[in-house]
Amino acid sequence: MSNIKAPIVDTERCRRRSTAESSDTQWDHDPRVYRRTSQCDRLCVDIGSHVAETPSPDVSHQYTPKCLSAHKGSTPCHYGEEVWQDGSSLRTTIRAENEVEANKLANNYRFGFRKWKSHVTERPIEDRSDIVRELYSELNFVRPQGSLITCGNMAYLILFGWWISLAYLLVSVLMFLTIIGVPYGKLCWKLSCYFLWPFGKSILKPRSLVRRCCVKFPHCEAIPEESDSKEVKESTPLLMPPSVPIEVPPQRTRYWCRVSTYVWLLLGYPLLGLIHGLACFLSWILVFTIPVAKMNARTLAIILLMPPEDVHIHRLKKPQGCESQVLLCCYHAFNWYYYKYTLDGINVFAVNLLPLVITTLVVGYVDTENQFVSSEAKFAAAVSSIIPLSYYIGMGIASISAQSNFAVGAVVNATFGSITEMTFYITALLRGHKAGTKCYEEIVKAALTGTLLGCILFIPGISMIIGGFKHREQRFNSRSAGVSSALLFISVGGVFAPTLFSKAYGSLVCAGCSSSPANTSGPFTCMDCHYDMSGSYEPLYLRHIEPLVYTISVLLPSAYLIGLIFTLKTHSHIYDIQVSDGHDHHQGQCPPEGASGGHGTVVHWSRLRALSVLIMATLLMAACADLTTEHIKPILDHSAISQYFIGVTVLAMVPEIPEIFNGIQFALQNNISLSLEVGNCIAVQVCMIQIPLLILFNTFYDVGFVLLFSDLHLWASIFSVIVVNYIFMDGKSDYFQGTALVVVYLILLALYFFAPSPRAC
Repeated sequence: MSNIKAPIVDTERCRRRSTAESSDTQWDHDPRVYRRTSQCDRLCVDIGSHVAETPSPDVSHQYTPKCLSAHKGSTPCHYGEEVWQDGSSLRTTIRAENEVEANKLANNYRFGFRKWKSHVTERPIEDRSDIVRELYSELNFVRPQGSLITCGNMAYLILFGWWISLAYLLVSVLMFLTIIGVPYGKLCWKLSCYFLWPFGKSILKPRSLVRRCCVKFPHCEAIPEESDSKEVKESTPLLMPPSVPIEVPPQRTRYWCRVSTYVWLLLGYPLLGLIHGLACFLSWILVFTIPVAKMNARTLAIILLMPPEDVHIHRLKKPQGCESQVLLCCYHAFNWYYYKYTLDGINVFAVNLLPLVITTLVVGYVDTENQFVSSEAKFAAAVSSIIPLSYYIGMGIASISAQSNFAVGAVVNATFGSITEMTFYITALLRGHKAGTKCYEEIVKAALTGTLLGCILFIPGISMIIGGFKHREQRFNSRSAGVSSALLFISVGGVFAPTLFSKAYGSLVCAGCSSSPANTSGPFTCMDCHYDMSGSYEPLYLRHIEPLVYTISVLLPSAYLIGLIFTLKTHSHIYDIQVSDGHDHHQGQCPPEGASGGHGTVVHWSRLRALSVLIMATLLMAACADLTTEHIKPILDHSAISQYFIGVTVLAMVPEIPEIFNGIQFALQNNISLSLEVGNCIAVQVCMIQIPLLILFNTFYDVGFVLLFSDLHLWASIFSVIVVNYIFMDGKSDYFQGTALVVVYLILLALYFFAPSPRAC
């Protein structure tokens, strides 16, 4: 690997500032985030004075944890990669909060390792930006409110507000009709008005413990979180374990003695539970409306289980005092930044698409006769299911590599890095061999070429465009890009060498030839002439082309191995990577707990869990690939679009969607080098690993795969490599260069769109 160094931080000078020296603002953000900095916490919560540094274990590179400012108002740290010019080379500084993240970021620069943007360890919420903190906050804090008339809030009124409010109104009428449930009828009427437009309003509850706290600490602006949780348990007996001793006010002992409570739990609560459950599901699936899901879940779990007289709704103009606790307060129903939201390190989109995978497999293998779902719908669902499975495979590879040494990481990346594409290619070849048609083989070749073109042109191009809008000009290491470019030339030349050989020595076959009846000795007119590249001309294929294919299938992986040795061992100085804490060493800053040397670092997925996810995702990927190849035949037979176009676009680029987003995110962080390496790494693996593996598979189980491509695949690939190498020459990028790459890619797609279908199809 690269030359990795790290400065040593003198932690003896690093001490947490006393909370008495920090100043609080009147408006508190999320109490869960800032609970250690509020005035009430200074009086009610005992906080340790400092955290000592834990010695770092012996690892291949030395990691130094960052330092955090302990007082409120300090700017949160931002981690990532920073690239700057140093003479004739570019130096890359990696800033990470723990050793595992440092390993993951360093692996991104290693040749042959999968590039991964998301974190593989938990990040302290204090480290995140204010925007991200708001994503993970509970809707129980008061803050300065801006304009409440927004497009997202109006969308809530149309999509959710009116029918939730109507449901409360109907339940309110039902409770009034029971007479004994009148208190809950009044509560439902108030909540009906609240859920029609909940923005800028808050649901509060009074409590005696707050008053006791205010007597002891009259200037307290926020209530300790420990007290809050206790009060919630006091007011929600259903949610409290019976063995926990709590201080219950005398009037609360009559809550379960009321007949109205049981009338409410039998008639009103189940109906509203269905309504809130449906609203929570729909708003969660839409992702950007997750605040609505949180609001419904909090209402169902806390507010509806409270005594009705304890629920008060007010329009807040200023922070509440110690007389009441905020249970629910929402300002916006829509937030674009929820695309960053993760659960246990898994992006919310991947979480939401996981049920699609299960549904696709169940419907695909149960409804074999297509009685309930058409073949086209099953094909679309199976292809879409590949997207989350590709994400889980990438997350598993990154997690194992970050927690293991270089050898294990290299093996995992080599074995599982191409598993997504290989499962589809092999299942398609097996199905084509079983059906006795060469059409599936042509689809596989189109998908291989489409992956190559997309990774060479589209991923770098779209990353340059989006990154160029944010950064005027971006620089990358031209030497490391030159290594990838050289490997691209070698790999593309090797893959298409048998095709060029067959054109030089193959037979020209013509069909539909005829001569004029008036002139039988004149020239023939032929409608379809092409070189026979199907292997039917046995002398040429068996004696010359087949040995050439086997030779290339050995040379290409050898070149890949040489590239690994060159970039990771003998010439690792090309990348010049340095691990840094990314923070100036100021007084009043200290490392967070558990951030040093991996001690106390909480990884999202352990190695055992990541390996289990990899195996399970691989099996599910194989099943989805089987359904894709099973239901693609009707589309190929009845589609007016060229089969080439379907293979080059849908089958080639859908599995690479997670990589596209990784490249875009790297570019937005001004790290265009990794954006380019994302595409180059996949393109090199297609030529140097995936195609030799297909040839090896065909050797042991003959499915008729011949490494001979059509003219369109040949010249499109060669032209793409030439264009991208010309773009990468100066080590700079902007949105204009990205636009050029994307335009070239779209031109090639237009060629495939209007091209006639393969003869085998």
